Amino acid sequence: MKKHIFAICISISSIAVMADAGKDKSAVCAACHGADGNSTNALWPKLAGQHESYIVQQLKNFQSDDRQDPSMSPQAANLSEQDMLDLAAYFASETINGGSTSKDSLMLGQKIYRGGNKETGVSACIACHGPSGKGNPAAKYPAISGQHAAYALKQLQDYKSGKRKATGKAEIMRDIAIRMSEAEMQAVTNYIQGLY
Repeated sequence: MKKHIFAICISISSIAVMADAGKDKSAVCAACHGADGNSTNALWPKLAGQHESYIVQQLKNFQSDDRQDPSMSPQAANLSEQDMLDLAAYFASETINGGSTSKDSLMLGQKIYRGGNKETGVSACIACHGPSGKGNPAAKYPAISGQHAAYALKQLQDYKSGKRKATGKAEIMRDIAIRMSEAEMQAVTNYIQGLY
């Protein structure tokens, strides 16, 4: 029992050290994502509270050009594995600032998020991202609650058009997005922005 407690203490201590190192390394990230991972520009994602495994995977995707962005691809190009782990630990340790959902699309957004659209084969978001949008870190499904609606909408649009590559487990996002109408995308991303 003492060995398990000691191992847990060491693990927590390691995460704290990595988060401190990540905070120091995140200065360049702050320009777009905010000092604490809460971007103020609705087109740039909030990273605060995101799962470490997802952040690392996305940085690797930018580095390998599996995911392309004119700003992020060059930023990720020279990151080491340890840099990625440190940055991920830091942003995961921060708290996301909540957003809000406008009432005009609340009902449709909630319907899509919780139940999908059986007629068109749109799966419910809740299946992978959970009831409160916290995601699934083991499966590398991101936390999406509180994410900017404009950013989330662009990601769905990019999955649908093929601009954002869908590799591995992300292939499901392309399969879902191609079945969604623009109105459904707008409603569900608005709903996600205020989801807690």
